[in-house]
Amino acid sequence: MLVLGQGARRFHVAASLNAKAKVAMSRFEPNSSINYDKLRSNIDIVRKRLNRPLTLSEKIVYGHLDNPAGQEIVRGRTYLRLRPDRVAMQDATAQMAMLQFISSGLPKVAVPSTIHCDHLIEAQTGGAQDLQRAKEINQEVYNFLASAGAKYGVGFWKPGSGIIHQIILENYAYPGVMLIGTDSHTPNGGGLGCICIGVGGADAVDVMAGIPWELKCPNVIGVKLTGTLSGWTSPKDVILKVAGILTVKGGTGAIVEYHGPGVDSISCTGMATICNMGAEIGATTSVFPYNHRMRTYLEKTGRGEIAAQANENQDLLVPDSGCHYDQIIEINLSELKPHINGPFTPDLAHPVSDIGSVAEKNGWPLDVKVGLIGSCTNSSYEDMGRAASLAKQALDKGLKCKAQFTVTPGSEQIRATIERDGYAKLLRDVGGVVLANACGPCIGQWDRRDVKKGEKNTIVTSFNRNFTARNDANPATHAFVTSPEIVTALAIAGTLKFNPETDFLTAPNGEKFKLVPPTGDELPACDFDPGQDTYQHPPADGSGLRVDVNPQSNRLQLLEPFDRWNGNDLEDLQVLIKVKGKCTTDHISAAGPWLKFRGHLDNISNNLLIGAVNTENDAVNKIRNHLTGEFGGVPDVARYYKKHNVSWVVGGDENYGEGSSREHAALEPRHLGGRAIIVKSFARIHETNLKKQGLLPLTFSNPADYDKIRPDDKISIVGLKSFAPGKPLKAVIKHSDGSSETIELNHTFNETQSEWFQAGSALNRMKELQK
Repeated sequence: MLVLGQGARRFHVAASLNAKAKVAMSRFEPNSSINYDKLRSNIDIVRKRLNRPLTLSEKIVYGHLDNPAGQEIVRGRTYLRLRPDRVAMQDATAQMAMLQFISSGLPKVAVPSTIHCDHLIEAQTGGAQDLQRAKEINQEVYNFLASAGAKYGVGFWKPGSGIIHQIILENYAYPGVMLIGTDSHTPNGGGLGCICIGVGGADAVDVMAGIPWELKCPNVIGVKLTGTLSGWTSPKDVILKVAGILTVKGGTGAIVEYHGPGVDSISCTGMATICNMGAEIGATTSVFPYNHRMRTYLEKTGRGEIAAQANENQDLLVPDSGCHYDQIIEINLSELKPHINGPFTPDLAHPVSDIGSVAEKNGWPLDVKVGLIGSCTNSSYEDMGRAASLAKQALDKGLKCKAQFTVTPGSEQIRATIERDGYAKLLRDVGGVVLANACGPCIGQWDRRDVKKGEKNTIVTSFNRNFTARNDANPATHAFVTSPEIVTALAIAGTLKFNPETDFLTAPNGEKFKLVPPTGDELPACDFDPGQDTYQHPPADGSGLRVDVNPQSNRLQLLEPFDRWNGNDLEDLQVLIKVKGKCTTDHISAAGPWLKFRGHLDNISNNLLIGAVNTENDAVNKIRNHLTGEFGGVPDVARYYKKHNVSWVVGGDENYGEGSSREHAALEPRHLGGRAIIVKSFARIHETNLKKQGLLPLTFSNPADYDKIRPDDKISIVGLKSFAPGKPLKAVIKHSDGSSETIELNHTFNETQSEWFQAGSALNRMKELQK
């Protein structure tokens, strides 16, 4: 058995580590373990039962089955009961997760768990100032999370420590682990051979409570990589290309598994970049096979003992020869060109060489106003080094960025190391502002002041998501996602028309020159500098500690249980809104300035569906109140219906709820009186979150029936008394003209999930089982 520590990068103290790092490592206590023997035993049981070769993802997933001998396993059909190794929560989602855990009445978490403070720091002027301001503004929330973590046995990474996914990669991820995280980009850990899956807070509570976690048995999409990355092409271009192929819903219900000889040309952190953005294609997660790049990263981050164990068990950490994939995509890395995706959706893929002409044709602004590098997707030492190599070339010719330029280090370790090694200075000298080690503009935590709201403009980022208004709350901002190298080049040139592979820049002295393709060390020649110690380990016994929530707080609110199902069909549900087109979790529960209310359900509910487009008038946050006949905001009308005991339903389009894992997008409609969401199709995490909160996520048996629903309809959902897995329900649509029609609705509830609905929520059901 191999024992890992809280902050595993500090568990194995390599002889070469400097004194500062040794001191930091001494503050961490081991509290979790991996047993490759147990993984092997479970895999052997399943292999004998299935009698076929297994993919890597199948090995890790099935290796964590609660009952490998008896679990029914059918890809895309059966629900698996799993035992993840650990839980990670970012601060915006951890508030509701910990409030739910407190409501469960349990004394302590059953698996190693951590909270990471990364979402509540707004980018304004620079790292140090923004961090200090965030600590002051969010003191109440940080104190709640720290004290709740101490009482219930959860590790606490303080604000300034870095982005959750980078911290996981540096500390907790290792080949073969299964981790769930309350953030959609948790799959980042797949770059280190892990199965890391984004979930809602209620799922995290299940795992922290020691309850087997349910996941529909994933299909497996294989991406075979051949050739070698070189020149301007980066790991980011792999997932930008895949997103263009699969679209934002093409990975739904599947794990994307990369394999083939091209894998070895990608660094460990590069693999993490690819897995991270796999969330944008709807994938359950993504994963790479264990190789020497992962071994080197483990050794460099102080986990040589883990690498040695992984080497001894490498057969568990790679796919079997002859294994079957449900779909195969092949990409030749030697032929892959730099890509840039957008605007407004991460699957609109363009070669960088084409984006200028495409932008001109479509009327997209050509001038790049801001270039932003970093985020959880692209903030590794290698990323920063390659960007810095371009900055140095520009500086050597007397050039600085024409666009504004920001840099977000992924962790305190990355920040300290790029400061020590001179990368940060180069990026500042070329015009960059180094922001705090946090999510910042990637999630809308950006106090942007260079353009007015509604002003059409272009930004380029190395982020993962570019939905309308996501980064700066401006729906007219055209956001494009690409690699840090391309962002840096476009920020220097100031225009989308610049192709760094072929075009020239002009120095102040009139000299024309081309940028040489970027270079950068995969890992630092010296060891990483861990920087400041930002981790709080929970005490051995926190039972005597108190977690106080002020009843007058506008940031935190203890939860009241939702009402149980009354045993009858849902009659005459008023259509609150029929949503037109794309409706992500950003549309359902916006981030940005709303993040401060993530621990207060009633206050955060004031952003319910304010970004969704109403089919009745093509307007945003303007719907008809069918009790008064007047128009109002979505949350206002929902509250009015709730006050007058009118339950309601939402109608939606394809891939409803794509994007973030935020369960507030499910909690809010439940809190304000919603009973069902009826759409053409759901994104995986959001569908599960709705079930967890006692709502009915239903899909049209015939997608064309979406057109039968009118904004002023009332809908009755019938058949609930015989509600059962695989058995469709009926919806009776009652039109205002007195006519009605009946349609069939599908669902994916299993028996356990049906009990959540009957109890009113998964948390209610958990409490029932404790009695």
